[in-house]
Amino acid sequence: MAFVVKSPFCISRTTWRGNNQMLNPSSDSRIGKSVGIIINSRFPAGRDFSVKMSSAQVESLQLVPTVAPPKDLGIPIMVNGCTGKMGRAVLEAAMAAGLNPVPVALGGPDDSGKILDFGGKQIEVHGPSDRESVLSSAFSDYPNLIVVDYTLPAAVNDNAALYCKVGVPFVMGTTGGDRELLYKTVADSNVYAVISPQMGKQVVAFLAAMEIMAKQFPGAFSGYNLQVMESHQASKVDISGTAKAVITCFEDLGASFERDQIQLIRDPRMQIEMVGVPEEHLNGHAFHMYHLTSPDGTVSFEFQHNVCGRSIYAEGTVDAVFFLAKKVKSNSDKRIYDMIDVLREGNMR
Repeated sequence: MAFVVKSPFCISRTTWRGNNQMLNPSSDSRIGKSVGIIINSRFPAGRDFSVKMSSAQVESLQLVPTVAPPKDLGIPIMVNGCTGKMGRAVLEAAMAAGLNPVPVALGGPDDSGKILDFGGKQIEVHGPSDRESVLSSAFSDYPNLIVVDYTLPAAVNDNAALYCKVGVPFVMGTTGGDRELLYKTVADSNVYAVISPQMGKQVVAFLAAMEIMAKQFPGAFSGYNLQVMESHQASKVDISGTAKAVITCFEDLGASFERDQIQLIRDPRMQIEMVGVPEEHLNGHAFHMYHLTSPDGTVSFEFQHNVCGRSIYAEGTVDAVFFLAKKVKSNSDKRIYDMIDVLREGNMR
């Protein structure tokens, strides 16, 4: 994460990183002749932060029965979207933490019938046609079940409606969808849920700090111009939910910004040459850069948080599962939570 104050400042939209000498987590460096304070946390050189996982294989098309687990196993979880990279990362982290993946999961039509193997556990993926019966049966066999959703933005609202209809607690890690409708659906159902566009605990802490600043110092950046660039793997089709949340904070602080001005970088060549993404992390990264410039161009601020790999989100998701299971067990009055609630609980691993 980087915070920079410098003067004077010159912005060129096409050579943004070059002119501003933006911090790069892999090469990082200098800020030219700028005078300021740099606080930069980055990955240690040579250390690989990608999630190591075995590739899932289709081993059979036979039905894997949902057999009730022995009582000494960990919290049962169903990871929907487990054929995707984020779902796989969550399963790896969950099993390492002692959670108990159930032998069924929900996916899209193309994934229906696949049987995946994760560390010796087989999981059969069911498509849309029988998803309600599969979920209801799993919830009956595993009364303490927690569902984790890493599917697609277009499926967010339908999936949430299903979870609420069945009555199963869930962690919604998928971004996108109609968020207002999502919260209303959960509130009306009284189901327990953790809903967050960002599951990385350290990034959430940064976002919480931004929200506190926006509430305590509204208008502090009045008149400032904001520019935003975010880079993710090409498979991420929607705008980062984290970027949206940070932008809202800057708007509350008085900065001027139009949402259609967000620079979405999805081209691998641009990600390497302009953004500075390590080539080995092109298929799994999240780089966010925010520039604020004073009206006269003499003062600028830069905020940056860059993540390579998916482990930070997977670990945060596992913490959210433990957190939610605790709230369900205690019959907590509050039903809808976010990752800030998880952070405040203070019981993270």
